[in-house]
Amino acid sequence: MKILIALLAVALLAGAALLVAIRTNGPAVLNALDRVTGGSRDVALVARTTYGEHPAQKLRIYAPADAAGPLPVFVFVHGGSWSWGDPDDYDFVARAIAPAGFVTVLAGYRLGEDGRYPAMLEDTAAAIAEAARLAPQYGGDPARIVIAGHSAGAYNVVQVALEERWLAASGVRPAGVIGLSGPYDFYPFDRPSGEAAFGSVGAGPESQPVNHARADAPPMLLVHGEQDTLVKPRNTRVLAAALDQLGAPVETLLYDSFDHNAPLISLASPWRGSRDVDDAVIAFAQRHTEVSVPVQAQTP
Repeated sequence: MKILIALLAVALLAGAALLVAIRTNGPAVLNALDRVTGGSRDVALVARTTYGEHPAQKLRIYAPADAAGPLPVFVFVHGGSWSWGDPDDYDFVARAIAPAGFVTVLAGYRLGEDGRYPAMLEDTAAAIAEAARLAPQYGGDPARIVIAGHSAGAYNVVQVALEERWLAASGVRPAGVIGLSGPYDFYPFDRPSGEAAFGSVGAGPESQPVNHARADAPPMLLVHGEQDTLVKPRNTRVLAAALDQLGAPVETLLYDSFDHNAPLISLASPWRGSRDVDDAVIAFAQRHTEVSVPVQAQTP
């Protein structure tokens, strides 16, 4: 009995240590754990490319093995308070999404001083446009694109989807937008990350997604944890209410026990499958990118 209790204690300590490591070292730890516990899931990296001269302006394109195309495209933008992060640490997102039948693109953008507003939005829009341009080369359909992001990345994708000027030049209209733990209404800037990325360049209310809600916005899925103290869940509630009031299609998933990173962690093994975040994200993306087959009239 003592041995069993000791083993249980060790397992609990190991689990707690792992969660601390994930919170401390972030996506790189999560990515490594996903590879070990989840395997490749028959997902292959098919392209490493760039969309600009800055080192952070890179795309990583993944595709499911032996999939018959053209497939819808899922573009994911990482978080990191607009100051850190690398798409090369987010392979686990591709391994979560691509097996469901998506060409999956992980996008980077300029960070820190180089990425101050509106540079992060310029880059996100350019990355989406380049993903659409390249999609046919890797079995993707540029007319069926879902864009998604976590935290700062959720801000990026939601803002470029709502403020029409960002994607107007490319002609890309996302079929759906997914935000995980995103900040959508945080002006005036009262946190160091917001002040550095937005306040330092004099950005104002125009920088807030909630102020660009419109009736013809792409369908949105907004996911948030009620225990998120970094980006309060009111951000999701306020944006969802603004969209809903205008008649725009919006869905929310609010999890009582989730903190800021839990929606993202839920896309990685071994958590993938034990929570319903991945199922909800995939179902939303599939629903809004499915191909409508015209009904043929019966001949008399």
